[in-house]
Amino acid sequence: MPTAKRALFYGVIFISVLVLAFAAYIWLALSWDYASGERAGYVQKFSKKGWLCKTWEGELALITLPGAVPEKFEFTVRDDNVAADISRLVGTRAMLHYEQHKGLPGSCFGDTEYFVTAIRPVELKGTSTDLVVH
Repeated sequence: MPTAKRALFYGVIFISVLVLAFAAYIWLALSWDYASGERAGYVQKFSKKGWLCKTWEGELALITLPGAVPEKFEFTVRDDNVAADISRLVGTRAMLHYEQHKGLPGSCFGDTEYFVTAIRPVELKGTSTDLVVH
């Protein structure tokens, strides 16, 4: 095999291995979560954003004590069914189940590393601070 053809062959092999390694890294980062948990608060903002890669992005206001400044929990949703559930609960108290995926490149996978996988409405029971999760 001439030298130019051999160099082209090895170049194509090298690029192919890089592309496959990058795809494997993305698959691993999306399928293996770093952390998971739940956060409760008021869904105050939810929209589909992006120029090329449209993702659902939202904001949950976490209220710890009456009169305290709420902390914001920003999140991404990849599933359209979960996005529809969240859209119905905007402005209400809810509990989000999320998974944290670290190391994803760019914003095509979402603006945050917190991916919401489920939402449940929460209501205050009477005048006490007891919560009822549906």
